[in-house]
This record gives sequence, structure tokens and C-alpha cells, in this order.
Amino acid sequence: MGGLDEREELRRAFLTSAGYGAAVRTRMSGDASTRSYERLALPGGGTRILMDAPPAAESEPAGPDTSEDQRRAMGYNALARLAAGRVDAFAAAAAFLRDRGLSAPQVEALDVPRGFAVIEDLGDDLFAAKIADGEPALPLYADAVDVLVRLQSEPPPVWLTYESADGGGRWPLLPYDDLALQTGCNLFLEWWPKYAGLPAFPAAAAAEWTTLWAPIRALGHQAAMGPEGVFTHRDYHAENLLWLPQRRGLARVGLLDFQDAVKAHPAWDLLHLLQDARRDVAPDLAAAMLERYLDQRPDLDRDGFRRAYHGLAALNAARILFIFARQVAGFGKPRYRDFIPRTWAALAFNLAQPGLEDLQAWFARHVPAEARR
Repeated sequence: MGGLDEREELRRAFLTSAGYGAAVRTRMSGDASTRSYERLALPGGGTRILMDAPPAAESEPAGPDTSEDQRRAMGYNALARLAAGRVDAFAAAAAFLRDRGLSAPQVEALDVPRGFAVIEDLGDDLFAAKIADGEPALPLYADAVDVLVRLQSEPPPVWLTYESADGGGRWPLLPYDDLALQTGCNLFLEWWPKYAGLPAFPAAAAAEWTTLWAPIRALGHQAAMGPEGVFTHRDYHAENLLWLPQRRGLARVGLLDFQDAVKAHPAWDLLHLLQDARRDVAPDLAAAMLERYLDQRPDLDRDGFRRAYHGLAALNAARILFIFARQVAGFGKPRYRDFIPRTWAALAFNLAQPGLEDLQAWFARHVPAEARR
């Protein structure tokens, strides 16, 4: 029996034991992860979602006591503070969000060792799809910003907890520290030449890269390790947000794909929302939403926050360019080419802000315009 057949047998056994064995299953489109999803049509009406996250498909995540040397030995998930697709990470983050009146899916059945979960179906009305169909963008983005303000209104816990039929469990909310920031940023140096057909960056250029990003990484690290750090969804954008108009207040924003949540700088989720790698956000809308956020955070130094916002957004753009380059050159997924020009434009926008001139000059010297596509 092949691996896929074995996984299917486990899937069926889980659904049967959880009471969903009679559901009609329909495969859903996936993303850049190792997870897959199916919509379950129940015999008595209604739907659920099956999340399938095979533990063996990912390297191990780090724990709160994992040292930096151990993280380096464990691999990318541990280095980058990713949850390795673990369904208990999803369940714990979902419980935290729901306890705050926000619309994360209810987890109805869970098999942590095998990587299965049945979750509430929040529908298909993604912000990105609604806007493409003519829904005004501003009210949706305004609610999304307000959700972030709500999430950041209290100190984040060290552990996220959840309940389940087997008694429940917990998952650590790890700080998005310097090593994690450096990991995502530095992999640009490895993957962009492979994607763009460039020679490897010289050692001196790589050393300068690390030095130039260090002050920006320090902003993120200090926030993550200190009282400024907030619960951070980490992939907060229009394809992970659902419009639920039948609900009230902030619960109208449905939240997905939050299992990699960390404690991080408060700018992190906001820059993902307003500088979306997958769709254009009008500059005037992005500017208005940044102001909306700052107006609700009078505790912040506005100028200091803007500097951190643009610096971390530049670092994030470099990180995303590595991810897309690896998807194309490493995993043979050419559709990710479509997102690369937008990400370069975001990087250029942020590097044009005051204080980032040296990084702007690094790219001018080492990545010619014809290699930025």
C-alpha cells in the first residue's frame, strides 16, 4: 500500500471516529504549505472543513526552551518559529481568538498525532474575492485594522490553550526573535540567484547585507522579547480574512491560517495587510488605514512606529521574495511568479523611506533591474 493510500485510510478512520464518516468530501484549493483541505457536506445539512496536516511532511517546530544552536540543527521551521503545520497550534490560536469575541473557526474534532482536524466552515467570502466582485474595499480593511487594534489591546500570553475531547492542550506563543527574522531575510541571498540566474552574492556583499539589516531586526527582536510585543497572526492579508456580514461588530471578520502565530512587533500584521504580496492595495487606502491604526493607538510614538513599519516591511518583502523564488525554482510552482513584481514594488517603496538609503544602495549594486522580476 502506497503512502497516499495509507494517508487516505487514516483520513477515513478519523472522520468515522469523529462522526463525519458519512460526509460527502470535496477537495479544496491549497496554498504554499503542506496542509490540504476538504469541505465536508453533512447528510443532515451544513458543512465542515477537514484539515489534513501530515506531521511527517514538516521539520520539527521549536519549543520555548529550544536553544539557537538546537534550532539551527532542527531546520527551517525551528529557525523561523513556524508551527510546522501542527493542528494543535491551530486549535490553540483559534481558542485564543474566539475567547476574544473574534471569528476563528471552532475546532470540532482533533487528532494531534496524525495531524487531522474538523473545523467550522466559515464560507468562501474572502476579502480578496469580495473586493474583486465589487465590494468596497475601505469598510473591509477598516474592520480588519480594528481587529488588529483589539488583538493588541492586551499583553499576549506565553501559552495558548485549547480544550478537546482528549482533554485539550497548549501551544507556546514564541517571540519572533532575531534569529527568526534573520532566517527569513538571509534566505533571499541563497534563493534569489537561483531564481534569477545570477551568480552567488560575494561574501563581502553577504556580510554587508547582514550588517545593514541588523538595526531593523533589532526593532523586531526588542518588541518580541519585551512589553511592546503583541499577539501576531503572522499571515494577515485579504486571502486569509473572510467577510461574515451576518455577525456583529469585529466578529464580521473571519480569521484563517493563524497557526504560525507569534509574539512580535505590532507593525507586523499591519504591514502584511496593507502591503499584500498577492493583491494590489491602493496607496491612498493603505495610507488611510495606517492612520486609522495610529489614531487608535495613542500610546505609540507615531514617527517611531512609521520607521519600524517601513523597515520591517522592507525586511518582509525580502523574506517573501525568497519564499516565492523557492516556490518557483525549488518546488516548480510557476504561478508564484505573478506575485514577484508586486513584492519588488513594495520593497522599493519601503527602501525609499528615510533611513533606508544604504539598503536601497545595496540592491542597486547587487540586484540589477532586469533581475527583479
